[in-house]
Amino acid sequence: MRATLLILFFFTFSSSCSKNEAFLTPEKSMIKKYSYLALGDSYTIGEMVQPQENFPNQVVQMMTSNSIDLERIVARTGWTTDELEAGIIVSDNNKPLLNRYDFVSLLIGVNDQYRGRSVDDYKPGFEELLRKAIKYAGNRADHVVVLSIPDWGVTPFANDRDREQIAKEIDVYNAANKQITGQYNVHYIDITPWTREAVTDNSLLASDGLHPSGKEYKRWAEKITTFFQTKL
Repeated sequence: MRATLLILFFFTFSSSCSKNEAFLTPEKSMIKKYSYLALGDSYTIGEMVQPQENFPNQVVQMMTSNSIDLERIVARTGWTTDELEAGIIVSDNNKPLLNRYDFVSLLIGVNDQYRGRSVDDYKPGFEELLRKAIKYAGNRADHVVVLSIPDWGVTPFANDRDREQIAKEIDVYNAANKQITGQYNVHYIDITPWTREAVTDNSLLASDGLHPSGKEYKRWAEKITTFFQTKL
């Protein structure tokens, strides 16, 4: 009799534990994972640094409780606004982008300036890309962040160039993209002053003497992460 009762107790206890575990499992699966789309050029993919050191991946590393996935980076070294636009279309065809992301970042324009294009040529292309960024964020402009264009004129790469002219042109470009960003109520982060510190601090540059180092990208990522976390 006692043996029978012990067996019944064992099966009742085991059944109860299984039910509790089954009850807890859906709760774990309900943890929200946020998706992130990064649009840009060499500054977004992190030319000359390890993938984990570019700013999008550092954002993911900094987000609390691993709550965000870097779903896609659509960027390539040398891309201008129109080339990024074309790159998004190619991505749609080869590997469709999601209809909606929780967060989107946009950083584009340095190659437009480098190729000598006027800011008037840059503005419509940038605005169209910003519209697309908002669309990919589910038409939530407050889930998009725009970064200003870094000043490559302070780097060793620009030793034989007119640094002051480069700085002036980049300031004009940034004034334009900041104004457009404001019109769409999108968050804007001005990282240009930081990039100018590279004139006296080589640790902020990658080994090519042109692109930012992981140390510099970390500063950008911290700003972006702070903003993204306000939306969780």
